[in-house]
Amino acid sequence: MSLPVSLGKARWIQLGLGLIAMMAISSPQYVWTLFVKSFQTTTGATLPAIQITFSILIVLQTWLSPAQGWLVDRFGPKLLIAVGAAFSGLGWVLSAQITSLVGLYLTYGLLCGVGTGIVYIGIVGLMVRWFPDRRGFATGVVAAGYGFGAILTTFPIDTMMKSSGYQQTLTTFGIILGVVGALAAIGLRAPKPGETAAAVVSANVATTSVEFSPKEMLKTPIFWLMFGMMTMMSTGGLMVISQFANFAKDFGVANVMLWGAAALPLALTVDRITNGLTRPFFGWVSDRIGRENTMSIAFILEGAAIALMLVYRENAVALVVLSGLVFFGWGEIFSLFPSTLTDTFGAKNATTNYGFLYMAQGIGSVLGGPVAAWMHDSSGSWMPVFALIIIMDVLTGLLALFLLKPMRAAWFGQSTAAPIAVPAE
Repeated sequence: MSLPVSLGKARWIQLGLGLIAMMAISSPQYVWTLFVKSFQTTTGATLPAIQITFSILIVLQTWLSPAQGWLVDRFGPKLLIAVGAAFSGLGWVLSAQITSLVGLYLTYGLLCGVGTGIVYIGIVGLMVRWFPDRRGFATGVVAAGYGFGAILTTFPIDTMMKSSGYQQTLTTFGIILGVVGALAAIGLRAPKPGETAAAVVSANVATTSVEFSPKEMLKTPIFWLMFGMMTMMSTGGLMVISQFANFAKDFGVANVMLWGAAALPLALTVDRITNGLTRPFFGWVSDRIGRENTMSIAFILEGAAIALMLVYRENAVALVVLSGLVFFGWGEIFSLFPSTLTDTFGAKNATTNYGFLYMAQGIGSVLGGPVAAWMHDSSGSWMPVFALIIIMDVLTGLLALFLLKPMRAAWFGQSTAAPIAVPAE
């Protein structure tokens, strides 16, 4: 069975526009580090005080996601995602003019945090509606765009800062990225009732025909199991991200030269690539072999890669290769969890529902770095940190296979699910 040609074109156009919008709002998070020194000089604030800006951005981006998702569901993706993209760009433009710490918090922290959160949640919620048969792949593509967008802007921003200063750079790129994101959003729309009815899912992916409200979802053990699993995966991954440079330096391999580059920046580059590629890849896999099966493979893969990285911690080549594998086993949480959630609770309230689950990423962002640092300082070693990450990875993989899978099977036994073969388009 194939989809109507018009629908096939429409939803791939929506995916392309969503990808562009995601790429347009990724820079405030991923290139923040380039502006830290300049903001510190301008405001005269300490480094910890400046870094609170980044924490504000992440907290607002994640912990406000239920409200942001509700707004998108209530007023539609076109308006809200355009406003979010504009807020994100405006945050950069206004932060270029500030001279105080409070001003930095209210511009870069508040506006960029709220703006990027609206766009991220809105785009993911839109894609799970357009692609009921390819939810994993579609959410993976747009989630990858959020990481890959910064790859396109990092070097131009760094170059312009050196030639024109950080203020002109923030203003220029704030306008460009805000306009690009808003223009992409203008073409976005939700599928019309019945428009995706011809799209049918794999025999290995069960979906419900019952639409659950956020209030109903929050009363179910399945949601809280998924929330706990995503919290563990987010925390473990962010432990690695926040402390990776310290790992490499303490293990004595950060500055070892490999193929003309130091091991640490080379590993970070590889990690960013694999962290992006894994999202559509494992999303695509999950569309074919099932969500929980894919979760188990990916999460245990990350745990195994962490263990091997610990064993070969004094080998620079191993650091680069295995850290890339670690992030290949981690980044897919941003495609697997929203897909699984929508399969379970329906597409009607998908954006708001995922907003509640996405709060787990906010918890991980708060816990990951500080907990890893505290464990290291308390023990004088990174071993307990690695051990905890491995335990959480393996435990989450096993929970997916032996608890989430049977719970969802029982859940679908009580509601309506009709999985059949994936159509050729």
